[in-house]
Amino acid sequence: MAEQLNKLAAKTVEALATKGRHSDGGGLYLKVLEDGRRQWVFMFRWQGKPKEMGLGAFAPVDVPKGVKLDIVSLADARQKAADARAVLASGVNPIEARRSVVVVPTFGKLADEVIDLLAGKRFKNDKHIKQWRTTLGDEYCKVLRRKLVNGITRADIETTLRPIWERTPETARRLCNRIEYVLAVAIDREYRQSNNPAKWHNGMSIRFVSEKKAETRHHAALHYTDIPAFVAALRKRPGMVSLALEFAVLTASRSGRVYEAKWSEMDLTTKTWTIPAELMRKTNREHTVPLCDRAIEILEAAKALAVLPGEYVFPGRKRGHPLSDRSMLLAVKRAGYGVTVHGFRSTFRDWCGDETETPREVAEAALSHTVGNKVEQAYRRGTALERRRVLMTAWEAYCNGDQTATAADQDDEATASNAV
Repeated sequence: MAEQLNKLAAKTVEALATKGRHSDGGGLYLKVLEDGRRQWVFMFRWQGKPKEMGLGAFAPVDVPKGVKLDIVSLADARQKAADARAVLASGVNPIEARRSVVVVPTFGKLADEVIDLLAGKRFKNDKHIKQWRTTLGDEYCKVLRRKLVNGITRADIETTLRPIWERTPETARRLCNRIEYVLAVAIDREYRQSNNPAKWHNGMSIRFVSEKKAETRHHAALHYTDIPAFVAALRKRPGMVSLALEFAVLTASRSGRVYEAKWSEMDLTTKTWTIPAELMRKTNREHTVPLCDRAIEILEAAKALAVLPGEYVFPGRKRGHPLSDRSMLLAVKRAGYGVTVHGFRSTFRDWCGDETETPREVAEAALSHTVGNKVEQAYRRGTALERRRVLMTAWEAYCNGDQTATAADQDDEATASNAV
C-alpha cells in the first residue's frame, strides 16, 4: 500500500515547534532543530542505508514582525520531494544527482573565465588580453553579459554587433569571433547545445553584408616632404608624448612597440633597440632596430623627464604603466595633421623608394617586414643591421631638414655582404 502524501496542513506546518522530524508523507519531513530553526528534508534509503537530503529552510515559529526570509514553502518542498522520488525510482541517488546538475553561468562570467585561461596559455602580450577584456566587457557586450550562455540567440548577437558594425566593421567581426569562442567553450562544457549562433561563416556574415565591396583602406600618411616641418613642430612641444612620437618617426616603428618599449630592450652602447620575438606578432622573430644619434638623445631626454621612472622608456601618468595607445595619435591631431601614427611607416617607405637607392629588401627589413617566399627567407637569414643603420642615419638627416640625405653610400659591395 502506497504511503499517504500531504499529511500536513499548511496551518499545522506554521505552528510546528516540537523538536524532531514531522512527516508529510513520501519521505518529506519538516525538521525542527533545538534552536528553533526549521528545515525541509527528504528521507530515503540508498544501498540499505538511511539518507537525509536537505531541501531548504522553513521560517521559525517566532519570526519578528516585518522580517522577510528566503524560505522554501510547503508547496515547493512537496515538489522537490516529488522530483527526488522520481530520481530515486530511476535508480539514481538524488543527492549525487543534485551535485552533478550543471549550473549554467552568464555569458559575462564565462567570458571572464575564458580570458583568464587564455591569458596564461594563448596570448603573447598584455595588449591581446586588454582587447578581449574590453570588447567582451560592458563597453561592447553589456546586455549580452547578463544573459545565461544557454539562452543566447543569433538575434542577441546581432543586436550587440549592429552598432559596432556601423562604426568599425573589422571590430565587429573580431568581436563576433570572440563571442563564438566563448560559446564554443559553453558547448564543450555542456552548458548549451551544439549550435553556435556566433559562427561568422555559418549565418552571421549574411546579416552584415556591405552594400558594396569594402575598399582597401590605408592608414592616412604624411608626405615625406612634410616630415621636416612636422619634426620641427614636435621639438617645439616638449614632453613625453612628443618624444615618443618623434622616436616612432625616426625608427619607423609601430606605435605599440614604441609606447610599450622597455629599458631592458635598449643598448645605448651599441645604439640598438632589440624587440623580443614574442612581441613581433607578424614575424615572430626578434627584431633589432639601429638607433640614430637623435634617437639616443630622445632616450636620454625621456629618462630625465620621467616623473615616475620604471621599466618603460615612455612611462604614462600611472605608475608601472606606459603611455596610452592613443596619446601619440592625439598629439598628431593637436599639431593639426590628419594622419595616423602608423602612417609614418608609409611615409618612411615612400621616402626610401623615391629619394634613395636603398634595395627593397633593406627597406622592408627596416620596417620588420618579411619579404620573398619561404625558400628565399630560408637563405636570407641576416638582418642587414649595418645597412639599415646607414639608412636610418640618412632618414634622421632628412627629418632634420637635410634634403640631400639619400643613403647613397650603400654601395653594391655592402649590399652583397650584408644581404637580408
